[in-house]
Amino acid sequence: MRDLRGKTICVIGGAGFIGSHVVDELLTRDVKQVIVYDNFCRGTVDNLTDALRDPRVRIFEAGGDILQSDILSAAVSESQCVVHLAALWLLQCHEFPQAAFDVNVRGTFNVIDACREHGIERLVYSSSASVYGDAVALPMTESHPFNNKTFYGATKIAGEAMVKSYADRYHLSVAMLRYMNVYGARQDYKGTYIAVIMKILDRLDRGLPPILHGDGSAAYDFIYVNDCARANVLALESDVTEEAYNVGSGTRTSLRELTEMILEIRGSRQQINYEPESRVFVTNRVGCPEKAARDLGFRTTIDLRDGLERLIAWRDAHMTRVSAQAEGRPLQLVTAA
Repeated sequence: MRDLRGKTICVIGGAGFIGSHVVDELLTRDVKQVIVYDNFCRGTVDNLTDALRDPRVRIFEAGGDILQSDILSAAVSESQCVVHLAALWLLQCHEFPQAAFDVNVRGTFNVIDACREHGIERLVYSSSASVYGDAVALPMTESHPFNNKTFYGATKIAGEAMVKSYADRYHLSVAMLRYMNVYGARQDYKGTYIAVIMKILDRLDRGLPPILHGDGSAAYDFIYVNDCARANVLALESDVTEEAYNVGSGTRTSLRELTEMILEIRGSRQQINYEPESRVFVTNRVGCPEKAARDLGFRTTIDLRDGLERLIAWRDAHMTRVSAQAEGRPLQLVTAA
C-alpha cells in the first residue's frame, strides 16, 4: 500500500463535481499539499469553498488547461502523484468531436507525458463505464467487451490505451477507474444520465409531475460522489498497476425505481408522466464491483436512498446556485478568503 503522508498530489480537474470531492477526500490523509489544476470550464471555485480553507490546498496559479503542456508540466513537476479527471463530457463530445479529441485525447496524452517527464509515483486516470456501451452481460466485469458507440466513450478507450502503453514502456504506476453513474452534492445539469435527478426535483418544486422518456425501464448503477472520491484515493494508495476498475455499487436501478424513490423522499403524490423516448446513448449498465473490492479494498458505503437524501439536502441548501444552473445563468463564484 502506498503511503500518501507528506506527498503533494495534483488533481487535474479538481474544481469539478467529482474532482472537488477527491480533493476533500485527500484532505482526510496526512498529505503535504493538494494542487488543483483546473481551467474552470465546468468546475467552479464554489466547489472548493471548504477545501480552500485548508492551507494544504491551492489552485495552481499559472493556469489549469491540459492543452497548455508547459503550464501543465510545471504543475505536475511539483507533485508526486496525479489524479486526472479533466475531460469534456458526453454530450459535448457528441456535438463537438474535434474539441473532444483535443481535450480528451491530446490533453490526456499531455498529462501522461508530463507524468513520465517528472517521474510521477502514481497516476489515477478517470475513465468511464461508457467504454462498455450497452451491456451484453450483467453485471459487467472489467473484461466486458468495449461495446461503445459514442465519441466520448471512444476518447476514454483511447485514454486507457495510452495510459497502459506509457505505463508499460516507462514503468509508470497507474490505475484506471471506470465510473458508473456518479451523482451527489455539487452535481450540475450536464451529466447525461444523472441530470434526470435534478430535473425531476425541479418539476416537483413547481408542482409538476416528473417526466420520463420511454417506459422507465432503462437501468443503471448509481454511485454517490463521496464513494467515488474514496475510490480515487484508494487507487492512489494501491500498488497494483496497469489495471482498470469499475467504480460502482453493482446494484441495478431503473429510472422508474429511481423516480419513485425521489417521490417517496419528497412525500409527493405526483404521478410519473411517460413521454416518447428521446436520444438515449445507453439503456442498461451495471458494473461488477468485485475486482475493485479485491485489489483496492473499495466497496460503496452509501446506498441510493441515503445518497438521494444527501443530494436533496444539499440542493435545498444551495437553491440560488441550483436555480442559476437550471436557467443557464453564470454562477457568482465564491473566492477563498
